[in-house]
Amino acid sequence: MDIDLRFEPVTAERWGDFEMLFGPQGAFYHCWCVALRLPHAVRTRMQPQERKDHIHDRINAGPPPGILAYADGGPVAWVQVGPRHDVPQFNSPRTVSRPLEEADATDPFVWAVSCFFLTPKLRGKGLSHRLLSGAVDYARQMGARFVDACPIDHVKQSKSVTLCIGSTAIFDAAGFDVVERRKDGRPLMRLEL
Repeated sequence: MDIDLRFEPVTAERWGDFEMLFGPQGAFYHCWCVALRLPHAVRTRMQPQERKDHIHDRINAGPPPGILAYADGGPVAWVQVGPRHDVPQFNSPRTVSRPLEEADATDPFVWAVSCFFLTPKLRGKGLSHRLLSGAVDYARQMGARFVDACPIDHVKQSKSVTLCIGSTAIFDAAGFDVVERRKDGRPLMRLEL
């Protein structure tokens, strides 16, 4: 798809764009992209507005927890990308995304791409490759040495909500290597920068 994308880190000044992109549903089911930031037991007790407030506070506090993609003057996509330590649940010992080495969970130079969100009209059009490229470029600019991801191998349709973690195919195409396979269909992948 021929669409001109511009990437910007999500900062306090861009909160309105983030909020507009996520819409009244907070992206998927009022998640507000806090799933990897808070333990399941905490997150599920929160009201949607509390989740929204949590990510709003996180964005205001900085540094940016991800990037927004813009097209035609407005926000069209989000990629959660930043140091692993910023998404504690990505590092939980019980998850398939847990780090290779324990120290990776606190190393500011080991980053993770952990979530994608596109406006519904743009899903299934092959833009994920460009979103991942924008995230990798941002990680590189910010001094990351490694970028980790834990995508999903297969989904039944290209517009599936489960693709918020990304498909293995886009990470393969971007040069990520499988470094661990703890669960069938969910490889831990890494790109060395």
